[in-house]
Amino acid sequence: MKVDSTVLTMATLRILSSGIELCAALAMLWFNDVKKAIAVNAVLAMIGPTIFLAIMMLGLISMAQQLSLFKLVWIGVGVGCILIGIYAVK
Repeated sequence: MKVDSTVLTMATLRILSSGIELCAALAMLWFNDVKKAIAVNAVLAMIGPTIFLAIMMLGLISMAQQLSLFKLVWIGVGVGCILIGIYAVK
């Protein structure tokens, strides 16, 4: 079975992300302090969306030739709405 190089890269980034999450959870347990756990969680809040955007960009770049400009714009609007929902809406 041959895996597409873009899919392999996307999956590798997700594996890396899950490894970071696991290390963060272990760090929280090791610190055993709520303030330090919140600090670790704050770092994760920056890493997660960065990996999300990187994976989305890889996929979109790979599919750019197959999608119309109209569809790419709508995908961009959707990603923007996700980010606004994460960061701006309180």
